[in-house]
Formats: sequence, structure tokens, C-alpha cells
Amino acid sequence: MQTSEPTSVPTSAAPPTEAERRAAHEINKLSKRLHRQVGQAITDYNMIEEGDRVMVCLSGGKDSYSLLDILLNLQQRAPINFSIVAVNLDQKQPGFPADVLPAYLKSRGVDFHIENQDTYSVVKRVIPEGDTMCSLCSRLRRGILYRVAGELGANKIALGHHRDDFLGTVFLNLFFQGRLKGMPPKLVSDDGKHTVIRPLAYVAETDIERWAAHRQFPIIPCTLCGSQENLQRVQVKKMLREWDQKFPGRIDNMHRAFSHVVPSHLMDRKLFPFETIRPTGEANPLGDKAFDHDDEEDDDVCATPAAAEAGLPAEAAISLEALRRTLSPSSPFLPAQD
Repeated sequence: MQTSEPTSVPTSAAPPTEAERRAAHEINKLSKRLHRQVGQAITDYNMIEEGDRVMVCLSGGKDSYSLLDILLNLQQRAPINFSIVAVNLDQKQPGFPADVLPAYLKSRGVDFHIENQDTYSVVKRVIPEGDTMCSLCSRLRRGILYRVAGELGANKIALGHHRDDFLGTVFLNLFFQGRLKGMPPKLVSDDGKHTVIRPLAYVAETDIERWAAHRQFPIIPCTLCGSQENLQRVQVKKMLREWDQKFPGRIDNMHRAFSHVVPSHLMDRKLFPFETIRPTGEANPLGDKAFDHDDEEDDDVCATPAAAEAGLPAEAAISLEALRRTLSPSSPFLPAQD
């Protein structure tokens, strides 16, 4: 005798809690902000154009995962055609999980290439025990990636450096090299054959951390090579994090300064003809105001909030330039505003 299977009565899913609704709202805001900032950086510096083949360098860290993820999303909505190929350089570091990245990239349906080169042994052989390996490792990696880009037909090389990396580089050069130099969002590679782009130039590292956790990227730790915790870059990063916590808005203002350079108010004779300048008898708004305590321009640049007049707390301050970017006309890489 045949008996029918018991039928289960469908039950409606429990409605989301207030905490779940808030969390979903925050993630939605984060997603919009990240895609808008990356799209804005691409637009501002003309990073990606019609027909480009973009090689995204994927290390397995949160930054490069986020870069690839956001570029793939922007690729779907952009009205121009460009292709993406993800490339990982397996440097044969002990303990490196070689299966993680291929599995992830296959799951995303991404065109990818894994380049196997034992640079780890080279670095360990050349660099004395206890010394920093990062510099040599970086040079070897750069040369290999340039070659691979040529072999894959990629004319753009996308790196995952974010806003905090830009600032960290400025302070490293300032403190230890005696030069005022940052990390350009776009530059021709030193072999002269490719354009290197950094689409995360406007993105805060804390936002990348939140996005990586939300997207559950299979992160590969960056300490497999035994990199030292007391590296100068690590210390500068710690300093910036402390500033960001104690003085909200300071990091945004410092980052904004990269695009508000006044060569006449620095000391580089290669950038400004100090030797030949003479008074013209005509007023110059960029001239020196030696006897002013603070001029209006300085007040605008140094103020933490551009929100004091609006009555907002310092934590909610946003620079005028950032506001202008937010309200700028639409571009191929910018999501539609709500």
C-alpha cells in the first residue's frame, strides 16, 4: 500500500529585525560609496578607456580582492567596452595556498592567469637574515608583472593601493627619504610599455576592510614571507590610524592636499622659477601674505569640517571638494544617484 509523503506547511520567513535592517542599510551605503569613489577616480584620471584590457594584479589580500570585485561590477554598467584579466604571481612562499585564488576566480567566471616564479628563494638568498625583504621582492615582482601584461595583451595594469597607501607613501618619503613624493593614481610603467592605474585612490582602508568582510573574500595572509611587524610602513600606518581616530577629518584633508598643490609656496626650484621672479606692481592672489596670521585659503584647507556652518558635528564633516565630487555630473563609471 502506498502512503503519501507528509507535506510540510510553508511558513513565512521571520521579518528582519531592526538591527538587521540597519546593517543592510549600512552595507548598501558602503557599496554605493565604494563604487562611486572608484568610478570617480577612473573618471578624474581617465584610467580606463574604450577597448582597454585591464590586468588586475591579485595578491589574495583584501585590497586586490575589493579592486577586482568593484571593477567587475562597474564593467557591467559602463557604456564602454573593456576586458579584465586577473593575474596572481605565485612567488612560492612556504605555506602559500595555491588552490585558493584559482577556485575563487573560477567561481566568479573571471579570465585569469597564475604566474609561477620562485622569487622567494632569490630574495632569501640575497637578503641577509633579519633584513627587510620587501624592496627586492617588489622589484622582482614588478618586472615579472610587466612581462606578463605584455604576454596577455594588457595595456593597463591595475593595482590595489588605496587612499591610506597614498598617505603612507608621502610620510615614508618625507620621514626617511627627504622628499615630497606620493603614489600617483596613474602613471606610465618604468619600462614605458604600460599604464599603471590605482582605481582605489579615493577609498579609505577601513571601508575596504568592511567590504572584504561583507563579501567574505578568501583572504590569504600577507605574512607568509615572514615580513617584520616593525617595518617603517607598518609604523606609519599605525600613526595614520591613530590620527583618524583622534582627529576625524584630518586624513581627508591630507588626502585632498594631493590635488591642491601650490608650487610657489614650496621650495623646489625645478617646479617654480624663484630665481627669476620680480614684482610686477600688479596684485597677485597667489602672492605671499607674510604678515597675515591666517588667510582665507589656509582657513579653508586646514579646517576639519566644511560642515561647521551647517551645524554638523566634526565626525560628519565632509570636504567641499568631496561634496562637489559627489554632486558632479554623471560619468560612465559612476552609479546613478538616488
